[in-house]
Amino acid sequence: MAEQNDRPPMFWSLRPAGEHAALRRAAQAAGWRLRVLPVLRTRERAVGAALDRALACSWRISTSPAAVRAVARRSPWPTQGLDLAVGAGTAAALAAAGAHRVFHPARMDSEGLLALPELEALGEGPVGLLTAPGGRGLIARALAARGVHLHRAEVYERLPLHGAARCYAAFAADPAAPLLLSSSEALARLLARLGKAAATSLRARPVVVPSERLAARLRELGVGELRMAESPRAAAMIDALGPPKP
Repeated sequence: MAEQNDRPPMFWSLRPAGEHAALRRAAQAAGWRLRVLPVLRTRERAVGAALDRALACSWRISTSPAAVRAVARRSPWPTQGLDLAVGAGTAAALAAAGAHRVFHPARMDSEGLLALPELEALGEGPVGLLTAPGGRGLIARALAARGVHLHRAEVYERLPLHGAARCYAAFAADPAAPLLLSSSEALARLLARLGKAAATSLRARPVVVPSERLAARLRELGVGELRMAESPRAAAMIDALGPPKP
């Protein structure tokens, strides 16, 4: 029992399976212990000519680091043109992939990207959009409304993970443990898995989110303790979580 009591306090994360390395390092440095609630996994998609058309555009928008990595594993990144990223994590992935001119907004979400002054010079495009099915739909809708011609390449997808009944039971049984949440898709999957227990499991726990849109959805669900992170990057989420209580 003494060994159990010496363990760091725990929080839960809904990031896709296999994408927790940076978050785990940040958590350990801050005195937290990470536990993964496996709701989603990512899988690359075969897109063929759609990817070629998107990469050939002088303007490209990447909606996540996963999108950038999926492209970079198949093709050298174009050296011409300009790349826009939703956030700093995606911008870092673009730089690592070889992109030369990368911009991202201070407000790291779809609304922030759409407000970038660089987009004012875009005109009708065309623009390559590197994303996932259903991902960042606001960007595509807003650009289409501006008359921008989009070449969309859905280079990866998020798929639900099944099983893990013990993890879900442990999550529901510990409503005080914080939750780090950066995806509306992950939240939807969590709600579907928890069913009637969802409201009770979420209302009492602190929840860290990087966007006002997610925060608004959680308020609708009755979550009372929301902590806003500056971005979905691991360090920002842990900073918003704060130090463990003694």
